[in-house]
Amino acid sequence: MTSIREAVIVDVVRTAFGKRKGALAGWHPTDLLGFTLRNLLERTGVDPERIEDVVTGCITQSGEQGCNVGRNAVVAGGLPWTVPATTVDRQCGSSQQALHFVAASVMSGMYDLAIVAGVESMTRAPMASNARGGTGPFSPSFLEAIDNRLWAQFRVAQQLGQEAGLTREDLDAYALQSHQRAAEATRSGHFAREIVPVPIKDEEGHLTADTLSTDEGIRYDASLEKLAALPPAQSWEPETAPDITAGNSSQMTDGAAAALIADRDTAERLGLPVRARLRHFAVGAEDPVLVLSAPNRVTRMLLERTGMKIGDFDAIECNEAFASIALRWAREFQPDPDIYNPRGGAIAIGHPLGASGIRMTATLLNHLEATGGRLGLQTMCEGGGQANCTVIERLG
Repeated sequence: MTSIREAVIVDVVRTAFGKRKGALAGWHPTDLLGFTLRNLLERTGVDPERIEDVVTGCITQSGEQGCNVGRNAVVAGGLPWTVPATTVDRQCGSSQQALHFVAASVMSGMYDLAIVAGVESMTRAPMASNARGGTGPFSPSFLEAIDNRLWAQFRVAQQLGQEAGLTREDLDAYALQSHQRAAEATRSGHFAREIVPVPIKDEEGHLTADTLSTDEGIRYDASLEKLAALPPAQSWEPETAPDITAGNSSQMTDGAAAALIADRDTAERLGLPVRARLRHFAVGAEDPVLVLSAPNRVTRMLLERTGMKIGDFDAIECNEAFASIALRWAREFQPDPDIYNPRGGAIAIGHPLGASGIRMTATLLNHLEATGGRLGLQTMCEGGGQANCTVIERLG
């Protein structure tokens, strides 16, 4: 009888995250991901020739992120040209979906060692710049199917927050907590275990003497008063999203992340660390108008399929695309607040779209190791009304 193969995390890293048009603006996204891949391999000491595939999440696959940014990063990063790579798009969950694809391939015996990664430069490949051309990506049949209700995400976040009974004060208080937790994780050196410091480049792309070693978007002086003073982020028709501001939404960010995934027997034979295993994963979808709602549904799907309960988890990450989405999830599932996004989230750390899934995995595993926890769950909303959900088990 063939033994059951386990997909394990050997290591997972992320760059420090830069604000849009901030410290990482001088980095071409291909080079930023190549830099991250190279650092991952140096940390693990694995022979790059053994890597069987690199699967990269990226949303805006045009311009500097077009033409298979994952493969381009393999070449730019100095990996052997014999290492193949592909790039996937499940919107904000792209690198989390890439993780599922690679884990399933390891479990099936297709791979023994592969890398999952994510990258997004929201400075150099602006959000929605890949939606230009022709009549756009939303066809007449698509628009007819959704009754032409193509809402901006600000309005969706407002609608879902109202349905959950959330107030502006609730959203701002949650955003403040995100900044406070991320600030403490930075000050204590906790994030340093997952972050690869990035040399800063100037406008011509030349390296300077400076380095970005902490996340640039964390507001150490955040306060409820400052958050309450912010206007609606949706400048057009602000009355349709009055409670959604730049302060209680995720930040536009530049960054990359990568993880080395292996068959457990292979990792142990090669003397590689085995930090965690992929226990369960699921993907789900629902309303393509209220595009941010699916984390709740996919979490229910995973719990029903596995028989697990929220109380089984020692840490939970729900992407803070908007405070209303994270709070809506918490209203339904009632996690212990101390283990829910315990190191802050995208509101403070930032949300480089294609990289956020693996960033969350890095933060989740780092927290489990620091606290002695065993099981972690992560989920995130995705464009089109989709969501992924992943369970990892710390082994190290």
